[in-house]
Amino acid sequence: MTDSGVSGTVRSLLDIRLWAAFDIDAEGRVLAGNDDLGSLQLVEVDPDGTTTALTDLPSRCAGRYVPGRRQVLVEHDNGGDEKWQISLLDLTTPLGRPARLDDLTPVVSDPDHMNVLYDVTSASLIYSTNRRNDVDMDIVVRDLDTGQESVVFDDGGYVIGSSVSHDERSVAVTRLSLVPASTLVSVAGPSSSVALTDAEEPASHFVAGWAADDQSLVVSSDHAQEFHGVWALGLDGSWRSLVTSDDHDVAATLSRDGSAMVVMHHVDGADTLAVHEADGTHRVDVDLGPVHPLIVRWSADGSRFVVAATTPTDPGSILSVDAHTGAVTLLVDGRESIPPDLRERLVTPTVHRIPTPDGEQVPCFRFAAAPTGDESDAALARASVGASVLHIHGGPESEAVQMYSAVWQALALCGFEVLVPNVRGSSGYGRRWVSLDDVELRLDSVADLAAIHDWLPTVGLDASRSALWGGSYGGYMVLAGLAMQPERWAAGVDIVGISSLVTFLENTSAYRRAYREREYGFLDQHREFLEKASPLTYLDDLVAPLFVIHGANDPRVPLSEAEQIKAALDDKGVDCELRVYPDEGHGLAKRANRLDAYPDAIEFLVQHLSGSGG
Repeated sequence: MTDSGVSGTVRSLLDIRLWAAFDIDAEGRVLAGNDDLGSLQLVEVDPDGTTTALTDLPSRCAGRYVPGRRQVLVEHDNGGDEKWQISLLDLTTPLGRPARLDDLTPVVSDPDHMNVLYDVTSASLIYSTNRRNDVDMDIVVRDLDTGQESVVFDDGGYVIGSSVSHDERSVAVTRLSLVPASTLVSVAGPSSSVALTDAEEPASHFVAGWAADDQSLVVSSDHAQEFHGVWALGLDGSWRSLVTSDDHDVAATLSRDGSAMVVMHHVDGADTLAVHEADGTHRVDVDLGPVHPLIVRWSADGSRFVVAATTPTDPGSILSVDAHTGAVTLLVDGRESIPPDLRERLVTPTVHRIPTPDGEQVPCFRFAAAPTGDESDAALARASVGASVLHIHGGPESEAVQMYSAVWQALALCGFEVLVPNVRGSSGYGRRWVSLDDVELRLDSVADLAAIHDWLPTVGLDASRSALWGGSYGGYMVLAGLAMQPERWAAGVDIVGISSLVTFLENTSAYRRAYREREYGFLDQHREFLEKASPLTYLDDLVAPLFVIHGANDPRVPLSEAEQIKAALDDKGVDCELRVYPDEGHGLAKRANRLDAYPDAIEFLVQHLSGSGG
């Protein structure tokens, strides 16, 4: 590390408490989470804002209340391996301290497989598991008192959601299809399952909840249209529009009793919220302004809901909303943990559309270099004037949204212009845009990076001092940009990225392979193209210095992807630093590891991009 002041600035931002919300009970208590203990742990927030730490587990966790009981079902993994286990935390007799792993009662204990908690009633747990064959995910209903289990769905596939009907006789199942950017919805019971959507339609559907009479589902879907809207999907496969828009996505979360729904209008990575009746009729607006709602969860009686929301300058506030009046009660103010000297320096981005040579326009958020603070920050900012960092999101069927990011803000506070694009293939901008990078179109997405680079001088930025930063698929984009556009980029930070699409697909977890192949190309059909689209293929051209971060337990992008790019660049004599964290998976979930990696990664960029040479 140098004496540039990077460490202190970045550490202050990374020390800011991050919040999440998971559930709300009948008394208005919120099951939340924060990372005060080093990773995301459960915290209970009373209606008056009082907080009680509930867990102190070795790794991150999440959870749900058991309705009608003072109990919590806790979902936890081991070192980021994503082999989720489910345990019970009894709150009737407080421990007087956060619960450790041996204080929990195992409910689903199967450390060799992934067991995902999807829904819970007063009597039952609904979860998915890939224990049958390590690949396909079955839906299991477990009686919480007897432990008896019933497999209600085993039609195969990668399940991403499940919710139980009010009469508890059926479950709605959402799973990925083999069509890129598409999902399937089925309804399953003890003896049969019925697909409600067309497996061949290139559309994605997300279940918002069951209608009050259990005769239909409310779904967010781009069925037969460009943007997602809110629909009633009958058990006979019929569709009825509830709330839609011609120019942006609309999503919803239905109340547990089926009486009302929170409707979210999504424009340029931010949402405005309103409450609607179950038939789509508008009830009341929720005065939050544009936010990114991390989660919306209803109380059992439909009287209120909890929202965990973030903005670029708010790391996560928790709000309770009256579903009839729209009145908002602030339970947790996410900005309280921001040091006062930084609070007013955080940056809100401007929104841009960047033209490409083939006539498209790439949506992009621009975080301008932040106002300077003390003299060390001012000196750093002067050295970084004109330099920029492009941060590319993961997915690829995902989206950069207007949320808080310690990395974005830290880079801006170091004097960099931060550009956060939604390159083609990103969600949030319609069905056409999300499909523009499928399989053989992959390199069109990489070409968007070049278009952004060409745009830099038009806004006064130095094109010779621009770097790439990204995680997961964004890490692939970093490596692809450096390897395929070597004359453009001065440095890169690759976090859990893919260096070869071929070796990635060969070595990723078995349950993920087919669903990554649907997006990138199938090994037995597209190997030649997969090699063409792999950064390692262009190794001879890769000359920019690189900082690589990876978790040893990553089940998605194996550590070998980082190790092989590191070995190859070492052989070439290209500057490449690899940081491997033995207690992490797909990204850095632990604060200590973020504090170890990110300040040095940003310092790395300062050294390679600053006008004074660092």
